[in-house]
Amino acid sequence: MSWFPRTMSCKSKVAPSVDFDHSCSDSVEYLTLNFGPFETVHRWRRLPPCDEFVGARRSKHTVVAYRDAIYVFGGDNGKNMLNDLLRFDVKDCSWCRAFTTGTPPAPRYHHSAVVYGSSMFVFGGYTGDIYSNSNLKNKNDLFEYKFATGQWAEWKVEGRLPVARSAHGATVYNDKLWIFAGYDGNARLNDMWTISLQDREQACWEEIEQSGEIPPSCCNFPVAVCRDKMFVFSGQSGAKITNNLFQFEFKGNMWTRIPTEHLLRGSPPPPQRRYGHTMVAFDRHLYVFGGAADNTLPNELHCYDVDSQTWEVIQPSLDSEMPSGRLFHAAAVIHDAMYIFGGTVDNNVRSGEMYRFQFSCYPKCTLHEDYGKLWENRQFCDVEFILGEREERVLGHIAIVTARCRWLRKKILQARERQKQRSRPEGGEESEEGATGGQKEVPAATRPSGSQPMLEVSIREAEAQPFEVLMQFLYTDKIQYPRKGHVQDVLLIMDVYKLALSFKLSRLEQLCVQYIEASVDLQNVLSVCENASKLQLDQLKEHCLNFVVKETHFNQVIMTKEFEHLSTPLIVEIVRRKQQPPPRVYSDQPVDIGTSLVQDMKAYLEGAGLEFCDITLLLDGHPRPAHKAILAARSSYFEAMFRSFMPEDGQVNISIGEMVPSKQAFESMLRYIYYGDVNMPPEDSLYLFAAPYYYGFSNNRLQAYCKQNLEMNVTVENVLQILEAADKTQALDMKKHCLHIIVHQFIKVSKLPNLKSLSQLLLLDIIESLAAHISDKQCAEMGADI
Repeated sequence: MSWFPRTMSCKSKVAPSVDFDHSCSDSVEYLTLNFGPFETVHRWRRLPPCDEFVGARRSKHTVVAYRDAIYVFGGDNGKNMLNDLLRFDVKDCSWCRAFTTGTPPAPRYHHSAVVYGSSMFVFGGYTGDIYSNSNLKNKNDLFEYKFATGQWAEWKVEGRLPVARSAHGATVYNDKLWIFAGYDGNARLNDMWTISLQDREQACWEEIEQSGEIPPSCCNFPVAVCRDKMFVFSGQSGAKITNNLFQFEFKGNMWTRIPTEHLLRGSPPPPQRRYGHTMVAFDRHLYVFGGAADNTLPNELHCYDVDSQTWEVIQPSLDSEMPSGRLFHAAAVIHDAMYIFGGTVDNNVRSGEMYRFQFSCYPKCTLHEDYGKLWENRQFCDVEFILGEREERVLGHIAIVTARCRWLRKKILQARERQKQRSRPEGGEESEEGATGGQKEVPAATRPSGSQPMLEVSIREAEAQPFEVLMQFLYTDKIQYPRKGHVQDVLLIMDVYKLALSFKLSRLEQLCVQYIEASVDLQNVLSVCENASKLQLDQLKEHCLNFVVKETHFNQVIMTKEFEHLSTPLIVEIVRRKQQPPPRVYSDQPVDIGTSLVQDMKAYLEGAGLEFCDITLLLDGHPRPAHKAILAARSSYFEAMFRSFMPEDGQVNISIGEMVPSKQAFESMLRYIYYGDVNMPPEDSLYLFAAPYYYGFSNNRLQAYCKQNLEMNVTVENVLQILEAADKTQALDMKKHCLHIIVHQFIKVSKLPNLKSLSQLLLLDIIESLAAHISDKQCAEMGADI
C-alpha cells in the first residue's frame, strides 16, 4: 500500500467488487485488508458435524491436533463407552474414520490423550459396560497410536505405576508425559507422575515430589502449558469447588496459586467455579470454555493473560456462530484457531458438533512495561528526591510522579516555588532564566533543552529502599514482590505500606496488604505482628493476632523462641485474644482501590498535567503542550530526538512520514501514547496505521486495532469521512471500498450533510463511480424517460 513506510513490504489488496444485496438496504459488506501477519477479529464458526455413519455423538472423549487434522478418541454416546478413532481434516472440513491396526485401548471415557512426536498417547480412564453397569473400573494403562502407520500398541511398563484413575490432567513437556490428580474410584487425587516418551524400552514411571501451594485433590479439570509452566483451573474438589488458577513450574516442581486481584488490576473477575470445561494455550493466553458452573452451562469464552495476570471475557465478532454451553467436550489448537468437539449439552444430550474459534492475535499493551523501562533507565529525569536522615537520593520524572500521587505533586509544586523564589534577583523582578517554576512567565516548553536545573525535593519521612518500591509502583502499577514469607522482605513491604498510607496511595495500600497477609506464616508471624504494632498498622496487626490464635497455629507459635522475646503488651494481647476472641465486624463499605496508571495518565492528558508540560508539539502550526518523559518512554522516535536532536526552541513538528494527520487523529495518537487507548473513529485509523513504525512504538498493537476498526466499522454514516481520510493518506484500496459503499447506498449517502463539504475532485470520483456502476439497460431507461 502506498501509505506504508518504505521499509515494509506488503502486497496491496484491492477491495473486491461484491454484488450488493439491494433487498437489505442497511447492509455494508466488510472489507478484509491485507495489512499484516495478524488476525484482528475473534470469530466462532460452526463446521460440519460428525455424521452418525462416521462416529457417534459423544462426551468425555479426547481430541488431539496433529498437523492439519483433529483426532477424536473414545468417550461415551450416552449408552456405551467408545474406542473408535475419528479424524477431522481442518482444510477440507471433512470427517472420516482414522485408519488403525493392532489392538486399540478398551472402550473408555475420562481418559487423557496427548501428542508427542508423530504419535498420540492415551492414558487411563474409566472402562466397562455402562449400559449393564458391569466390569466398571479405572485404568492406568498407556497406549501409543502412530499417525503414520495407524498402529496401536500398549506400553508395558515395569516397576511402580500410578494408581488407576480417570478425569485427570495430562500434558507433554520436556519429552515426558505428565499426569496430575484425577479420581481413583474412591477418592480424588492430587499426586503427579511422569514418564519419558523417548524410549519405550527404557521407560518407567516416576512420582514427582511437589512443593509450594499444591492444588487440592480434584478431577474433571483441564491443564495447559504456557511459557514453560503448566496451569490448572478449577475442577471438582468435593464440596469446596473453587475457581482458583494454579501454576506449576517444571523446573523445581513448584506450585503457585495465582491471586486474581481483579479489583486492583481493574480487570474482570475470573470465570466462576466449574468442572468439565476445556482450557487451551495460545501465545501468552489461556482460553477457558464451557463446563458446568453452579448448575448452569455458560458459553462465554474466558481469556487469561499470563503476562498481566488478568482475566477477560472475549467478545466475538457479530457474525459469529456461537456454540451452546456444554461440558465434557474436548478442545485442541491448530495454527491460530481452537477446535471444540462434542460434549454434553442441555437435557444430557450428546453432541456431534465441531466449532472453530479464530484467535485474534493482538500484540499486548506495553504501557506498563514502557513506563517501567523509563524508571529503570532513569533517562530524562528532572526531579531528585532527598530521603530520610541520611539524605539518600533517588531520581525520577515529574510527569509520572505528579500524575500518580497528589501528595508528591504538592511537594514538587512547593519545591518549584522555592526554586523560583531563589532564582529571583534582589530587586524582585524575575529574570527569564530564573523562571524554572513559573509556566505563565516563560512556558517550560519553549526553554532550550537542559536549561532547567534538577528540581530537589526533600522527604524526611521516607527511606530510600521502600521509597524506590513505591516509585516502581507509580511507574508500573505493581511492585516486584520479594521472596514470599522471608521476614526481611515482608518488613520491607510493611515500610512501603506505611508510606502508601502517608502518601494516600490506596491502590498501593491494597497491594501491600495482599502481599503481607499472604506471606504471614508460622515462622514470621510474630516478627510481622511486632513490626505492625510498632508502625501502628492496625489492620495488619489484627490479621497477625487472628493468625496466631487459630487452633492449628497457637501451640506451635507460643513454643517458639520468638514468643519468649515478644514485648509484654503483645503477649498479653495474644493471651486475651485466645481466651476471648472479639466479635467479628463485617463492613459492607466497598474497598477504596484507588486509581490505576491508565486512569491517572488519562486525567493527566486531559488537563491535570498542563502545568508540568515541558515540550510543545506543533501540528500544522498549532501548538499542543506535552511531556518529554512520557513521549520518550513510549516512542523510540521521541526518545532519540530528546537525547540527541532536541530542538533549541523546544518545539517539535508532527507528521507521520510525509503526511500530517488530522487534529482528531493526532489526539487519538496522544491517547495511545499516554494511556494505551485504542478507541477511535475509523477515519483516525487510516491516519495512524503507519504510526507504530514511524514513531517506534514497542509493538504494532495500535496497527492491529486500526485494522480491525477499518474492517468492521465502515458504515453509511461515516463513509464520507473515511473517504476523505483515504484520499489524503493515499490508501487506494480503502478509497475504492468507500466508493463502492457510496454507490450502492447512494440514496442514503446523498442525504448526508458532509457530502456538500467534499472537495470537487472527490465529488468527481463519486460521479465516475456512479456512472461505472449504472448498467447499459439503466442508461437506456433513463434516456427514454428524458
